[in-house]
Amino acid sequence: MFVTRFAPSPTGGLHKGHAFSVMLAHDAARAAGGRFLLRIEDTDFTRCRTEHEVAILEDLAWLGLTRDGPVRRQSQHRADYDAALAQLREMGVLYRCFRTRKELMALAGVAPQAGDPIDARAFAGGPPDPADEAERLAAGQPFAWRLSLSAAAAHLGGFDHLDWIEEGEDPGRHTARPEALGDMVLGRKDIGAGYVIASVIDDAAQGVSHVIRGVDLVETTSVQRVLQALLGLPTPVYRHHRLLLAPDGKRLSKRDRAETLAALRDRGVTPADLRQELFG
Repeated sequence: MFVTRFAPSPTGGLHKGHAFSVMLAHDAARAAGGRFLLRIEDTDFTRCRTEHEVAILEDLAWLGLTRDGPVRRQSQHRADYDAALAQLREMGVLYRCFRTRKELMALAGVAPQAGDPIDARAFAGGPPDPADEAERLAAGQPFAWRLSLSAAAAHLGGFDHLDWIEEGEDPGRHTARPEALGDMVLGRKDIGAGYVIASVIDDAAQGVSHVIRGVDLVETTSVQRVLQALLGLPTPVYRHHRLLLAPDGKRLSKRDRAETLAALRDRGVTPADLRQELFG
């Protein structure tokens, strides 16, 4: 069966970019006679808010989109993600990273800018020296769990045999190239597992056959393909779609305060108006 999902994080209001993505996923599921699922990706409890989840449900109801089955909230499945992290640690493909944002940017040769997120491509520097790691742990310093691509490649016999079927902007069979993102963070000491590994666990648990999302996550797909191989999980078909852009050419984002769907409702825009604007 065709099964897809919409997986927003309750960290702010949905905007037109979210509407475009969720409509594509919902319409694809209905056209295929399949299932459309809603997942709330609230692994980072330091940023997620209940009122934002309520707003997400209101937005989807306003758009006239119906879901199949109950909402899956990642905060209710932390044990599953912790078990996966433990499995990866036992494989020897994770390491603790104690480096701060400033240190990471310095390693990457990038001048840090106030308010900017850490560049995902920042050189992580590899595992710490054992003596230094023991000292930092004893001092209670925070750390992140990073995936060691070198260790993962050794465990899997390289990455060239890892691929996925893409039905989106660049259709065909794609080979995983996780090196583009380096040793990605999979979890943190304070919040546990993050989005990258949690979504892989959830897609398998929910029987997701097709992942429909923006092209900004194509490179993340390579890392998730590695995780699927390490954890023995199935690989869905992917459909990466174009992003909606603001007048300045940047993609719409919560961070840049893109107009929310709630704001559109308040000024009289209807779901039909929005669908016409997004799809013509």
